[in-house]
Amino acid sequence: MNRPGPTRADAPEPARAGAAGPAAGTSGAPAEEKRRRPRLASAPTPYLRLLTVTQFAFNIGFYAVLPYLATHLGSGLGMAGWLVGLVLGLRTFSQQGLFVVGGALTDRYGPRPVVLAGCALRITGFGWLAVAGSTATVIAAVLLIGFAAALFSPAVESEAAREAVRHERDTGTPRAHVLALFSAAGQAGAFIGPLLGSLLLLLGGGFRAACLAGAVVFVGVLAGHARLMPRADPVRERKREQERERGGCRAQASDAVTRTAQRERSSWRAVFTNRPFLLLCLAYSGYLVSYNQLYLSLPAEVERATGSGAALGWLFALSSLLVVVAQVPLTRFSAHRIAPRTALVTGLAVVAAGFAAVPLTPAGPGGLLPGAALVVLLTLGQMLLVPAARGLVPDLVEDRQLGLATGALSSVSGIAVLAGSAATGALLDVPAPVRWAVLAAVPLAGAALAFTLPVGRSGKDRGTRAVAG
Repeated sequence: MNRPGPTRADAPEPARAGAAGPAAGTSGAPAEEKRRRPRLASAPTPYLRLLTVTQFAFNIGFYAVLPYLATHLGSGLGMAGWLVGLVLGLRTFSQQGLFVVGGALTDRYGPRPVVLAGCALRITGFGWLAVAGSTATVIAAVLLIGFAAALFSPAVESEAAREAVRHERDTGTPRAHVLALFSAAGQAGAFIGPLLGSLLLLLGGGFRAACLAGAVVFVGVLAGHARLMPRADPVRERKREQERERGGCRAQASDAVTRTAQRERSSWRAVFTNRPFLLLCLAYSGYLVSYNQLYLSLPAEVERATGSGAALGWLFALSSLLVVVAQVPLTRFSAHRIAPRTALVTGLAVVAAGFAAVPLTPAGPGGLLPGAALVVLLTLGQMLLVPAARGLVPDLVEDRQLGLATGALSSVSGIAVLAGSAATGALLDVPAPVRWAVLAAVPLAGAALAFTLPVGRSGKDRGTRAVAG
């Protein structure tokens, strides 16, 4: 079985094999090998391409503003350091913490209206932030921007996960590979966004110009989705078809409403009493608390090492560039060789190594080597664990709960970030070895939790299951 199997074009022409046909016991070999070996070259569906481009554009608009928000709040508006940290924590919570709301709305109404509403709110929030001058108006604008993402992102991410599973079933391409393309597109946007913001700042436009540029990007995203995003939600359509097949009629409309409400309540109970899924949420929280240090501990380290935050944008660009270049090959490698749980545990361990490396890395040129070591290892860990975590969600919950579960994954993590923001901020005042050791312990605890999860289905597992079935 070392030779390549027949191509798809060979399959419809069995007559070429001769009149006698294949020998007994070997007739299933070509089909078996085709099912075992995923076709990584298969093109994504148009809908998957739309979702991937969406993630790319979303991050361009977002990261044209976010890296410069803390500087604007501190230097531009004169806020105290603790207040800057509070605003950043509120932004994270209003986004990640409320993902569960966006996920539940996606399950209830379908992705299209939720995505369009999220785009409209993001445009409004960026426009408001561009002119906000008081603490209250800044907080309100930041909360609006975060809530917009809480609507937009769960809808897009759950659709990407659902389409990745469908694409895997139809073509054999591992879902982690598709989700890696989705993640790489987002990171490409995260690479271009700060460059766009830096260009606007260099041209003298200031933070206001960056906000308006982000708003313009989301105007384009809104227009594209209004035109191209399917109006019908496939999951809800299947539910309607099932109800029609069971003899549903108008006389049963009130019963259908009652059943829908009962299903929604049961979905919430099923998701939030699902022990493996909750363990996944807690493990993922360890990653997100660690990732948030790019906006808290990393700027402090760059300021300590160089005397200014000017080099911070380059480290953000390094992180995004690593994902753009390495995400797909790394995920392709891991999807076929290690189980999702193993990828999740390994990724969290690599993130922990990034924090441990900071006090051990020589300062080097410009004093940026410790910060660069943190960025590189944290990014490598992220590239391993994020597709694995997202790929595990469809295995742990039912399809009709996927939007809610996708939102809950981020919401639990967002609550953890908000709860941990004050604690990690207080670490800035303790000796560096203690600070970095405590920060390294957070993803290590997540790795220990992840080790208790089901193994998940790697590419090899899927092939074996397909042949056996």
